[in-house]
Amino acid sequence: MKQAPPYVPGHQLLAGKSVLITAAAGAGIGYSAARRSAEEGCRALMISDVHPRRLEEAVERLKAETGLQAIFGQLCNVTVEAEVQALVASAEELLGGVDVLINNAGLGGQKLVVEMSDEEWLRVLDVTLTGTFRMTRAMLPHMQRRGAGAIVNNASVLGWRAQKEQAHYAAAKAGVMALTRCSALEAAEFGVRINAVSPSIALHDFLKKASSEELLASLAGREAFGRAAEVWEVANVMMFLASDYASYMVGEVLSVSSQQA
Repeated sequence: MKQAPPYVPGHQLLAGKSVLITAAAGAGIGYSAARRSAEEGCRALMISDVHPRRLEEAVERLKAETGLQAIFGQLCNVTVEAEVQALVASAEELLGGVDVLINNAGLGGQKLVVEMSDEEWLRVLDVTLTGTFRMTRAMLPHMQRRGAGAIVNNASVLGWRAQKEQAHYAAAKAGVMALTRCSALEAAEFGVRINAVSPSIALHDFLKKASSEELLASLAGREAFGRAAEVWEVANVMMFLASDYASYMVGEVLSVSSQQA
């Protein structure tokens, strides 16, 4: 099956919940998760990004596409602790408390280990792994105080599988998986659930710009369906983990992939 299935309508999985999503102003998984959150009935939504114009446009587009008007945007660079704290504080105030946090911010790239500088290595880890850590650390006290909440992290199958020129990204995503499992044990006793998705390849405009057609075709060819995932197919699994349907899931990393072992 090389053609994506029809877009699935919402089923009110997040009815009455508030949602905060990082790096959600582009054309990728973050924006799709934001749209899905509204379609699944969330009462209020906040998205963050590092691009002012794109963030403003994304907020307006989400309102137009979903009909939800309680949508807010705030600039945030997850590598800056002060901005992370400001984002969480703003979301807590404007959303009346955050029920769901989706840590989507991440940074990739292609570089051989022998050609990779310290700066390139550290930049990918700072955004992808440490950024997820900063957001989780800032959000947990609020959720733990309320005795409820769900955090969904965006990992990658590269946290399990090897690929050339992806050592920094793979290491960061493997770290996100470990962070998910360990922090989940700490949060569970307070009634807070932390889980993650692990996509293989979800095609969007940024990925097309950052990768060659040959590489994308090769990656898609490894999938059992013979195609890359649609970003909303990954967002669907995020919605499940954020919902009460996943009430007994803690520290899980769900593969969103049709790759064969």
